Amino acid sequence: MKTEGGVILNGALLCCLLAAAGFVQAEDVEDAREALQQKESDVTEESNLEEVFQASQKQYSLLPSGQMSMNFGASYSYFRDNRIVIAIEEGQITNFQIENDSQHSFGSSLSLDYGIWNNLTLNANFPLTYKYDTERDISKAALGDVSIGLRYQPFPIKAGATNTTLYTTLSTATGDSPYKIDVRNQLSSGKGYYSLGGGVSMSKVIDPVVLFGSVGYTHAFDVSGIRQERGGATDGGPRVLTGVDTGDSVNFSFGMAYALSYEVSLSASYQQSYSFQSFFEFAPETDEQGVEFRPRVGSSDSTSSVVNMSLGLRTAANRVINFSFGFGLTEDSPDVLMGFNVPVDFTGFKPGA
Repeated sequence: MKTEGGVILNGALLCCLLAAAGFVQAEDVEDAREALQQKESDVTEESNLEEVFQASQKQYSLLPSGQMSMNFGASYSYFRDNRIVIAIEEGQITNFQIENDSQHSFGSSLSLDYGIWNNLTLNANFPLTYKYDTERDISKAALGDVSIGLRYQPFPIKAGATNTTLYTTLSTATGDSPYKIDVRNQLSSGKGYYSLGGGVSMSKVIDPVVLFGSVGYTHAFDVSGIRQERGGATDGGPRVLTGVDTGDSVNFSFGMAYALSYEVSLSASYQQSYSFQSFFEFAPETDEQGVEFRPRVGSSDSTSSVVNMSLGLRTAANRVINFSFGFGLTEDSPDVLMGFNVPVDFTGFKPGA
């Protein structure tokens, strides 16, 4: 179904969005790559693409100036991994064991959007997380990392043309940091550092299909002023983590959405992120010869890729409920992902109501 200008007006396309990648934090130095695998820019891409699909009889597809919208989302992810720990002394294996890491993560978030101009939208996201580690039988429920972002469309929408949106996101460290907890008895609810990301997303309508894609870059700020015990040092005492030089990351995604009818739509997408090497700095230690040195451990680069599918159901003229399911393709990705998203509209809440 089209408007007079030739732009698709199929309401089912409003539901199309990507599922957020699961977040896993490390419990020790050897798990450094997991500690830095959270991709807050993925959430930015999803929110951005959702707005891109809301282009119906508007000069711009973002929120009009002065209008506000609210969305509630819930998600679940499951991550399981097996690690082999080997200790070798004088050419002999003195210790060999397999460590299991299994974690369930439940999350919910409230996203607020406000139209500053017709082509500039301010977004704020407030997440809550609950994690349960089955191997250690510990759990954690707390506030996650709050993020604030902007989405900007430099060009008005034209029939048959590609729609372009620029975005930027500042992610805070309001959640419990994985670098400030007791790694043996506690779980974190955040990534532990601030980050600033940006990128561009594009979409094109080919009735009744919408093709979309995005690419972004995220800079992670270093962490300092911490003192966290991690394992054993060469002098027999605990090794103390004092700083983290976090690595930046790049990400991209692409997919398509298909409207089966005005009430039902389907979408499929692929997203991948690549995190560069990070370094962990520890308090000075003394070796067997009595020489003091400062350990510095580097993590390997990591790659997270996720395939996601979603179903959108229109339950009212202004409400589309989204259900998503996905799975990870790499060791740095969660095994299972599920999501739910619905717009929230309180009478008298929006400006002008």
